[in-house]
Amino acid sequence: MTLTAILTQAAQDMYSVTEKLFRLVEEDKLAWKPETGSNWMTTGQLMKHCTEACGTTVRGFVTGDWGMPEGMSMADMPPEEMMPPAEKMPSVKSVGEAIELLAADRALAIACIQQAGEENLISGTFAAPWGGPELTLFQHIYEMIWHLGQHKGQLFYYLKLQGHEVNTMTLWMPEPA
Repeated sequence: MTLTAILTQAAQDMYSVTEKLFRLVEEDKLAWKPETGSNWMTTGQLMKHCTEACGTTVRGFVTGDWGMPEGMSMADMPPEEMMPPAEKMPSVKSVGEAIELLAADRALAIACIQQAGEENLISGTFAAPWGGPELTLFQHIYEMIWHLGQHKGQLFYYLKLQGHEVNTMTLWMPEPA
């Protein structure tokens, strides 16, 4: 199995389970967030974040296109824009919108994984624009797949707290192809 195939399978499975969880969200729960603690995203904000948690960042690692205005880099962004508080994060307006955005992000991630090329996935290391250790392109992409996975798990617990009957199989088993 190639590195490209490993990343593609991991991404497909992660997106499949995330979409399955999206389909469990009730439209009237998009504004819901946990009652205790602070800086929680609403369900709609969390879903929106999931639709941007992997593919757009994989594109940045593979192509260098981070979606920044011409002449600006991530180093130029103020910290509150890089990591805004939850109340400033955008939300989806509907479950349908979230599913469409997730599908687009999935297509972008898979296309960029295919574009990267086997040799580029493992040759050399570099740090992410926001800092951190130097990793191979393979490792950076894998971490972005798990970034989506982290928020998939967060949505799972949101659903549990909202009274949905979800379990380990819901969290880990992709929909059959």
